[in-house]
Amino acid sequence: MQLGLIGLGKMGNNMRDRIRAAGHEVVGYDPRPEVSDVPSLAALAERLEAPRVVWIMVPAGAPTRDTVRQLSEILSPGDLVIDGGNSKYTEDKPNADLLAKEGIGYIDAGVSGGIWGKDNGYGLMVGGSDEHVERAMPIFDALRPAGDRADGFAHSGPVGAGHYAKMIHNGIEYGLMHAYAEGYELLEAEPLIEDVTATVRAWSKGTVVRSWLLDLLVRALEEDPGLKEISGYTEDSGEGRWTVEEAIRHSVPAQVISAALFARFASRQDDSPTMKAVSALRNQFGGHAVKKAD
Repeated sequence: MQLGLIGLGKMGNNMRDRIRAAGHEVVGYDPRPEVSDVPSLAALAERLEAPRVVWIMVPAGAPTRDTVRQLSEILSPGDLVIDGGNSKYTEDKPNADLLAKEGIGYIDAGVSGGIWGKDNGYGLMVGGSDEHVERAMPIFDALRPAGDRADGFAHSGPVGAGHYAKMIHNGIEYGLMHAYAEGYELLEAEPLIEDVTATVRAWSKGTVVRSWLLDLLVRALEEDPGLKEISGYTEDSGEGRWTVEEAIRHSVPAQVISAALFARFASRQDDSPTMKAVSALRNQFGGHAVKKAD
C-alpha cells in the first residue's frame, strides 16, 4: 500500500521507518529538505497513485488546519486524509467537512507510543466511517504493536472519537506520571532509603504498580541519579487542559488529573524533586525537551 506522510519530526520519521519495514511504500514530506522525499505537498500528491491516502503528523492547531486546507486544494475526490497529530477533537468535524466538500475522506487518529513506537509499535484509537477505517487498516496494522489487533487498535467511533480518546489517554498519563513522581520524592526524603533507584526498580516486575512509565523512571534515574541535571520546569502540550475542560463539561470529578495539570503550572514556580521526575518522564517517553538545572 502507498501512503503519503506529512511531517517527519520525532514521531513522523519513526512512523515512516516502521511502515516501510512492514512492506508499504511511504512518500514523506517535510519542510526540511534533508529529511523529505519530495519538495512540496503538490509533489507528494503527484507521487501517489489515486485514490491516495495521506497521513498528517504536524503540530496541532493552525499548522494542522493549514495543511488540511492545502490538501483540500491538492487532492482529488476519493482520496483519504488521516490526522494523526494531537489535534483537539473539536477541530475534526470542521476539517472533515472542508475535505468532504471536495469528495475527500477524513479519519482522526490518536497515536501513542512516543519515540519508542518505531520498535514497540503505537497504540492507535481512530475516528471515522467504517469504510475509511477499513481502507486504511493495512497502515494501522503496520503501526500497531504485534499481537491481537484489539490490544493496540480501536475504532473508537465517528469523526472526532479518535482524538477524544487520545485526549483522555493523555489526561490519565498526567495522573500516573505525577503519582510516580510524588512517590519518588517521598523516597528521596526518607533517610532510611539508601538506594532510591534500586527501590523503584524493584517495583518493575510483579508488583501492582509496574508499568512502562515506571520502567522509564528507572531509566531516567540510572542516567541521572538524583535528577541533578534537569530542572523541575514541566510544560503541558494541551491534552491535560482539554481533559479537565471535558471533566467540567460532563460534571465528572477528575481530581487526580486536575491536580496533576495544576502541578505542572506550579512547576514553573518551583523546582521540586516531584516535578523533576515528571519532566524526566516526559523526556523519556516523548523526547520532549527539558530545562537544564542551573
